[in-house]
Amino acid sequence: MKKILFFVSLIGSLLGLLPTAHAAQNFVFCMEGSPSSFNPQLVTDGVSMNASAQAIFNRLVEFKRGKTEIEPGLAESWTISKNKKTYTFKLRKNVSFHSNSIFTPTRMFNADDVVYTFNTQMDTKHPLSIPAASYDYFKSMELDQLIASVKKTDDYTVVIELKHPEAPFLADLAMDFASILSEEYANSLVKSGKGLKMLETQPIGTGPFVFKSYQKDSTIRYTAFDKYFKGKPKIENLIFVIVTDSTVRLQKMKSGECSVMNEPQPQDLDQIKAMKNVKLVSTEGINVSYIAFNTQKKPFDNLKVREALSMAMNQKSYLDIIYKSQGTAARNPIPPTMWSYSKNTTLNTFDVAKAKKLLADAGYPNGFDTELWTLPVSRPYLPNGKKLGELVQADLAKIGVKVKLVTFDWPVYLEKSKKGEHQMIQFGWTGDNGDPDNFMNVLLGCGAVQAGSNYARWCNQEFDTLLQKAKIDSAQSARTGYYEKAQVIFNREKPWYPIAHAKLNKVISDKVVGYQIDPFGHEQFESVDLK
Repeated sequence: MKKILFFVSLIGSLLGLLPTAHAAQNFVFCMEGSPSSFNPQLVTDGVSMNASAQAIFNRLVEFKRGKTEIEPGLAESWTISKNKKTYTFKLRKNVSFHSNSIFTPTRMFNADDVVYTFNTQMDTKHPLSIPAASYDYFKSMELDQLIASVKKTDDYTVVIELKHPEAPFLADLAMDFASILSEEYANSLVKSGKGLKMLETQPIGTGPFVFKSYQKDSTIRYTAFDKYFKGKPKIENLIFVIVTDSTVRLQKMKSGECSVMNEPQPQDLDQIKAMKNVKLVSTEGINVSYIAFNTQKKPFDNLKVREALSMAMNQKSYLDIIYKSQGTAARNPIPPTMWSYSKNTTLNTFDVAKAKKLLADAGYPNGFDTELWTLPVSRPYLPNGKKLGELVQADLAKIGVKVKLVTFDWPVYLEKSKKGEHQMIQFGWTGDNGDPDNFMNVLLGCGAVQAGSNYARWCNQEFDTLLQKAKIDSAQSARTGYYEKAQVIFNREKPWYPIAHAKLNKVISDKVVGYQIDPFGHEQFESVDLK
């Protein structure tokens, strides 16, 4: 008997040395920053979207994996009226919501959840609208002014009425802010006294992964949702490890601690290509990086000042030093791969002597003191905000402009900049739906000033009128004409100093199967597996 027990014990010990199937299903994504919330209705940054919308939630319509085309999501079909103002969605049946320690759903997803999701963003006085929430993305898209009503006609049919035709509307509904939340969960939080703020920290969705825990600035944990309507994901445990330093992320990749690494530095790409057991995947990014001048603050309300600073900054050196071969010079708010990109604009001229003269003409012969906020995290559109800040600081010193570099933690940076507390600020954008409206209107439209996503705080009526016409007209040729004219105005008025359009690069372990890099920068892990 003792021999049998010894043998069983020995076998158990040997098995303990082997990797278990459970351990093999730990998929680790090494990301560059911490989310500000797990409610995709309340965030505008890619870090937070990837941590919430893509892992936990679904939308009525969604983008095909790795592409820009629309496919059914929680809506299995839809029709659009002849006047293009009525959208009727037929919803999927038998779609389950997640559960957690404080909530177990008693029903499947239905039309009530869709109506609740949109009506709370449209009406901040709605009883289930989150107190003090501004729903910035919804408002920056001006959907609060576009949507007349969202109504259910039966449990699995929703009708959305628009006040006027809106060409990009269907693509808008595939964006992260349009993720569908559970009305039953929101009601239970109110009734229990826990409050709707719990939606930000204990999310419930229908998506491929169930949120389990978040250790601030460290780790986010999810598990595969076994009732997911598209089929349970192949990986059991999804872990986001937050590492702001790209060098440390790369070390973790080398040591096998990461399955996928985000935001490698351009100067590390040759090293990565030579590494064993990993591979580099790349695609052209739908993005732009820029420095916004806060045009509501002096002296940036003066066009001559903006022109002078734009002439004093050396764009070529920024691309050579920061992007190397991974970026192209920007002159427009949209990337050259996007339809309606204007060729009737020019890059900013680099001319220090002329910049000094313009600054003197503007009333600042001795320059002035100002601040430039620098990105605290590497982003797909800007890999090294601190280095860019130092280069800009040195360039502007040559015309007498003394720049103090300032930064904050990522959530604080987002919150303070939304309020317009900055003077000059580094930012950028990765498109969410492949439509120029998603850049031009969200980042530079008059409505986006109040919403907080127009960091230049710039409202030009001529420019904005063109954007509104482009939204209403459904013909792409006509829309292209409006956007091309708008880009000429942008180029003339210089609310930004455009920097670059960057390639997207990811580092993945050779054990990873089924990973696709996404043109919108989304991180989607529902179809990946590990060898």
